[in-house]
Formats: sequence, structure tokens, C-alpha cells
Amino acid sequence: MDREKVRYAGKYILAAIKWAAVSLLIGVVCGLLGTAFHWGIDWATRYRSEHMAVIWLLPLAGVATLLLYRLCRVSFDAGTNLIITSVVTGEHIPVLLAPLITAGTLLSHLFGASVGREGAALQLGGTIGHNLGELMRFDEDDVRVLAMSGMAACFSAMFGTPVSAAVFVLEVICVGTFQYAAFLPCIIASCTAGWLGRLLGSKPMAFDLPHIPEASWEFVLKTALLAALTAALSIVLCIALHKSAEFWARLIKNPYLRIFLGGLIMAVLVTALGLGDYAGAGAHMIERAIGGETEPWAFAVKLLLTALCVGVGFRGGEIVPTLFIGATFGCAVGPLLGLDPGFGAAAAMAALFCSVVNCPIATLFLTAELFGTTDLGLFAVAIAVAFVLSGYFGLYNSQRFQFSKVKRRAYEEK
Repeated sequence: MDREKVRYAGKYILAAIKWAAVSLLIGVVCGLLGTAFHWGIDWATRYRSEHMAVIWLLPLAGVATLLLYRLCRVSFDAGTNLIITSVVTGEHIPVLLAPLITAGTLLSHLFGASVGREGAALQLGGTIGHNLGELMRFDEDDVRVLAMSGMAACFSAMFGTPVSAAVFVLEVICVGTFQYAAFLPCIIASCTAGWLGRLLGSKPMAFDLPHIPEASWEFVLKTALLAALTAALSIVLCIALHKSAEFWARLIKNPYLRIFLGGLIMAVLVTALGLGDYAGAGAHMIERAIGGETEPWAFAVKLLLTALCVGVGFRGGEIVPTLFIGATFGCAVGPLLGLDPGFGAAAAMAALFCSVVNCPIATLFLTAELFGTTDLGLFAVAIAVAFVLSGYFGLYNSQRFQFSKVKRRAYEEK
């Protein structure tokens, strides 16, 4: 028995050394690429903000993005759902997806599409990890772990939140289970990429939240009510994003014409209605909402514009727009419930993120990393309430629900 324990201990030590070495490699590669991509997005955002007339080129940017995918013979439907599916089934991820999602997202941000950047981070990292694993002739299970490590690393490099990036990837694939076998490589890759990004001068996503109310019964109930309202908003958001794609596909069969007209509508709306703050991801509007400043309709405008741009096919992602929508919603609704507008923005932002990705543990870590707080009681309430009340809706169609949210049993799809 003792010999068997020693033998197994030796195997685990060797496995840990192997994963540490490979994860460090992925962390360095994804850290460098993710940081460069982060700089590119920042430059594109600054340039567009100073030259808003470029939004009239958004229709051509959409056509160029679609054309790049077609020329490289990569399906335009290949995206974050493909990465998640690959982790589950081992499906091959084309290596050209990495430069394509990078170019497409940069074009979207440069010319003002209302999209995020996490989709690019997950696809870039997942593609790198998957193809590196195949190149090194790892077996199928190990390739999946490497894909997850790459996803965590690029997410960390883009947002500067290494712990929540790793936990998010471990949790998002299959709700109700946690991918423990990938815990060590994801943490090492994510922390390496995050450290490298900071070393190179990349500024992490973080906000100053000066006021957090006491966790009294009064504020617990008010926070829970805000979370319940945010959960309802999350259902509207998920339906809008998915139905928008179906609506535009039925309305305009030609994908080139579809993305061109979508870009044109976005340019007209932004120019005619003065919606420059709603172009791109809108991280500055999140900071403004947490500071207690927002228009009461801001969340609805961002939701509609994001549904339009994602629905017609612009590349990027939905997470930063989701944070925008949550923060502006909480800033507007929180005071009506007797909450500080800044805290309302932060709580609703966390609740909406959890609702659309169905990752409560990752959201709790994200809250700590974004706001630098150890006082997580009220945030935990908001996250838990929103997780349950949002049901089984989500951003990613390929995400699986292993267990019910309200019963100790396997989830049964209705």
C-alpha cells in the first residue's frame, strides 16, 4: 500500500511539473499577444473617440470582416461557442481563427460597433492553447485543458483579473461542475499572463467604490430586490441578443448586405442622436455609472445597440456591454430602492454578469478584483439571487447545465 501511494505521488509530481512548464509557456505567449491586443483596442477606442466621423466606415468594416473569414475559409459562425464546444467534444479549432477574431474585433472597435472584447480574448486564447497542444502531440483530454488555459490567460491579459479569469473558464463550460483537472494549468497560465501584462504597462480593469453599505437586513433586502430586477433584465438581454441574430438572418439573407446595413443603421443612430458614448465597448460609461452619473435610459440604449451589432455579425463579444448595461441599470434603479447609486451600479453589474454567464463563483472573484474589496456579503447576495432567478438563459448556446439551479438533481431541459 505504501509503495502504491509513493508511486502515485511520483506521478502527480511529474504531472504538476509538466503542467507548470506548459502553462507557463501558454501564459507567456497569451500574455504577450493578449497585452498587444489590449493596446490595440485602447488605441482604436481613443482614435474613434477623437474622430467620430470614422463610424460612417463601419458598414465597410463589417463587410471586410466577413470577407476575411470567407477568404480564409473559416466559418463566420465560428466563435466562443466553438471554443466551448471544443473543450467538451475535442472538436478542432482552426488556427486562423486567432488572427481573424483579432482583426475583426479591432475593426469593430475602431469604427464604433457596440461590442465587447471578451469573445476575442476567449477565442484567441482557446485557439492558441488548442493548436499548441495538437502541435506538441498531447492527447485529446490534455488538448482541452490547454485550450482552457489559453482562454484564461488571454482573458487575464485583456482585463487584468487573473483569478476570476481562471475560475470563469473552469466554471463556464458546464454549469454545476468545476473542471478541477484544469485548475493548476489555468491558474498558472492566467496569473503569468496577468503579471506579464502589468509588467508591460497594461492597466487592469478596476474601479474605485468608496461606499459599501452595512450588511443589515434592510440593505440585504434592497440588494436582493435590485438583483431580482437585474435577473429579469438578463433574460431580456439574452433573448434580445439571440433573437436579433435570427431576425436579421430571416430579414436579409445575404450576409454581406446584412452586416453592411447593420453598420449603416448604427452609424445613423449614433450620429443623429448623439450616441457617441454608446459606440464601442463603453468602459468609460461603466466608470461614470459607478461614480453615480448616468442617464436613466442608458442601459436600454446600450442593450438595443449591442443586440443590433451582435445580431448582424460584428465581432468582439458581449461581456463589456453587459457590464455597461448592468452598471447603468443599477445606477438608475438603485437610488429608487434606497441604495447608493455607485453601489447599485456595482451590485447590478455583478448580478447581470453572473446571470448571463451562469458563473456565480467566478463573479464573486471578479467583484473582489474589480472593486478591491473583501466586504463581499452584499455582493454575494446579489450574485446568488440573480443566479437563481435568471433561470437557464445565457450568452453561450453551447454552455451546458449539468445540475438544476434549485434542486439537488441533474438538470432536465424542457
